[in-house]
Amino acid sequence: MERKLRLRNREDFNRIYRQGRSFANSQFVVYWRRKPDPGLFRLGISASSKLGGAVVRNRMRRMIKEIVRLNASKIVEGTDMILIVRKPALSLPYIEMEKSILHVLRKAGLIKGSTPAPQQQNRRPGPHGRSGGGTRPKQDAPRASK
Repeated sequence: MERKLRLRNREDFNRIYRQGRSFANSQFVVYWRRKPDPGLFRLGISASSKLGGAVVRNRMRRMIKEIVRLNASKIVEGTDMILIVRKPALSLPYIEMEKSILHVLRKAGLIKGSTPAPQQQNRRPGPHGRSGGGTRPKQDAPRASK
């Protein structure tokens, strides 16, 4: 992947985290936002030290950059995106990793011709561990007679 297509500045990462949208699957999370200036997309990759040592993290970064490079013609232009690697991605072979990355990009609407999935609202669970707002009306419990 070309150097000019990489996100490297902390300010760029923070701007995307604050102002961007996010989509995820079990192996990857993508944060993205439109760039103010048109042009090619830019990519940043985040691999936490929880994934393993430097060798493991750098190998994941190289594989992801290669997958994105080979599929660059499919990705929507004029966006900045950050791909975050999750632990389950470590055990994936290359082909499955490519499918997973394309899946999360398609889900976010970053693949040409795809539309983004509707954003889920974050709901806090109620006092009984349920998020509430169900479709079933509440029923009054029968009262015990004295």
